[in-house]
Amino acid sequence: MTSNTYDGTPVAALRRIAFLLERGRADSYKVKAFRRAASAILPLPHEQVEAAATAGTLTDLDGVGASTGRVIAEAVQGRVPERLAAAEEEFGGPLTEDGAGTGLRGALRGDLHSHSDWSDGGSPVEEMAMTAMELGHDYLVLTDHSPRLRVAHGLSAERLARQLDVVDAVNSHLGGHPASPDGSPDGNPDGNPDGTGFRLLKGIEVDILDRGDLDQSEEMLARLDVRVASVHSKLQMDADAMTRRMLAAVRNPFTNVLGHCTGRLVTGARGTRGQSRFDARAVFEACAETGVAVEINSRPERRDPPTRLLELARDVGCLFSIDSDAHAPGQLDFPILGCARAEAAGIDPDRIVNTWPVQRLLAWADPRNSSRS
Repeated sequence: MTSNTYDGTPVAALRRIAFLLERGRADSYKVKAFRRAASAILPLPHEQVEAAATAGTLTDLDGVGASTGRVIAEAVQGRVPERLAAAEEEFGGPLTEDGAGTGLRGALRGDLHSHSDWSDGGSPVEEMAMTAMELGHDYLVLTDHSPRLRVAHGLSAERLARQLDVVDAVNSHLGGHPASPDGSPDGNPDGNPDGTGFRLLKGIEVDILDRGDLDQSEEMLARLDVRVASVHSKLQMDADAMTRRMLAAVRNPFTNVLGHCTGRLVTGARGTRGQSRFDARAVFEACAETGVAVEINSRPERRDPPTRLLELARDVGCLFSIDSDAHAPGQLDFPILGCARAEAAGIDPDRIVNTWPVQRLLAWADPRNSSRS
């Protein structure tokens, strides 16, 4: 399921190329030119863009270069830009073989793990939300990093508070609806309060610190809709210490999802990395007991948890969340990969929390809810 939103306009052509490059995990510098050009011409009248294309002066526009100018000119002429056709050929095909995961992907209502340019993502919040809508999501949880992860520009409490205002503004613009002031569900079991629309939900990927504390204040965690807790440091610490660390995080009432639990990398530009050692049964039993979902991280370089641990979590009785961990809009298409793995493991779709309507999801994620199910 790709966001095929090319309608013949130059902006759509540029956005589609960027989406496809991101879907193929191309280097970010190759993508930014297309998104920058789309932003540059979006506010301009069509007549102005057409006149510039006719006069050969598109590159005089701030943010438009030679390659993006060619895309714009070809789209203005009513042609499918060559760069778009090439990107479709290279990156537009199915991500899984034989339609694996397609049925479950159709049941997903949202994605609980995504990043914007507020931390280490490549695009603004509103672009992530727009793409999620185009992919058919009912909701997307924005989960930028917490303060300790400085290399990823993690959000301090003050920056996170400002981001929450941005989320409200995006929802207002897109027609979505924030949660009620006390965070409680508003009575509609089938989606947004009026039964329609898309919601960008407030979240965080919060670091699990060395002793299992969460890397954000309780005051700020309480203001969020969904919280993904992940280990990003000292991944090769002693197994007993790692087990204690993870158990403490899972038992924290603010934890909703245990993110990429082993931290492994199996491919990709960052190289490979072995998985963390911990008592997986003990951790998964704690997840099952507390209602914390084990994330099936869909990034191709992670495939986390490994199959053996995924099956163990299934057998122990865990809930799951199939997430993109997207750092760019095109990567929001990754959950099909996690869906294929979940289908192969025979996981009941109702145990996957992002198949749930938004109000059921919010009720489950509420830290005041003692029975998450």
